[in-house]
Amino acid sequence: MKNLHESVQNYYGKELSKSEDLKTNACCTVKNYPSYIKTAMGKIHDEVMSKYYGCGLTIPTAMDAMKVLDLGSGSGRDCYLAAQLVGENGEVVGVDMTDEQLEVSNRHIDYHTEKFGYKSSNTSFLKGYLEELDDLGLKDDYFDIIISNCVINLVKDKQKVLNSTFNKLKNGGEMYFSDVYVNKRIPKELVDDPVLYGECLSGSLYINDFLSMAKKAGFQDPRVVETAPITISNKSIQDKLEGYEFLSITYRLFKIEELEDNCEDFGQAVMYKGGIEGMEKSFILDDHHIFEEGKVEAVCGNTYRMLNDTRLLEYFNFYGDWSKHYGVFEGCGNNIFSSESKSKVSTDEGCC
Repeated sequence: MKNLHESVQNYYGKELSKSEDLKTNACCTVKNYPSYIKTAMGKIHDEVMSKYYGCGLTIPTAMDAMKVLDLGSGSGRDCYLAAQLVGENGEVVGVDMTDEQLEVSNRHIDYHTEKFGYKSSNTSFLKGYLEELDDLGLKDDYFDIIISNCVINLVKDKQKVLNSTFNKLKNGGEMYFSDVYVNKRIPKELVDDPVLYGECLSGSLYINDFLSMAKKAGFQDPRVVETAPITISNKSIQDKLEGYEFLSITYRLFKIEELEDNCEDFGQAVMYKGGIEGMEKSFILDDHHIFEEGKVEAVCGNTYRMLNDTRLLEYFNFYGDWSKHYGVFEGCGNNIFSSESKSKVSTDEGCC
């Protein structure tokens, strides 16, 4: 493939003129949004919406007055969504390398400032490469939330992006993002196909490689929020990618130094107090942690920290401390001492 940046810029700046031009649903979002998101989307300019190529809803909850960075902001849809949710006292910065997309997002700053009823804009856009965030003057330990929507698969040095993201977040901040992942590593000849790459497919990370990279960057215990299958209706693309399975996955990665590799049990519990817009009766942390309002739930040490050491603190009551360790948290799947695991072990005596 020719220069990767040029190839992606050409595909998203010249080959595609609207989201309907995409050949797969890898960069298309299921439009089953909560009501407050639908209301916010209704205030976004039509051109911004039509030039949006994301693969998920990368807008977390509890964003009031937060500082947000959007990696690969494109036409600015997610930035203008976030701009409403953080309020006039929050801040949203979008980064993209494609001139045509930046022209769209910048063209409508004044429109959205007036539409949102703000005295001045809380949103700005920068041209640059995600691998080179330090060149854009963005401060370390500054952002509360970093979002990205079906973009990191288009970047060559994905480890560098994750490393930079970790550095730009405050302690207790999170990266909340959707991207495309694959069931096995993709060979170079497919990676070099400009259409497969531009469609967010051949640049996808093998899921275990992503998890290793995230942990190497400092993000322990990545959490899956939701997954969605990717369908390929284009016959030519189907044939080239036979045997490969793709998923759109939304992850949340927390920057909390004390997170551990595994889910450990310290006898702790939490209770959701309610109050988060869109999740008034139950709060979804990830695909296996749903907290009902008023119900006390036992949690592992990592989950306790994800709620206690972040902006989510005010919405929970916390019980217990760190004084006693009870082993691996039940149901974690990494406990060799569990009855299920022991039943799989040979009955022969050990050599020690």
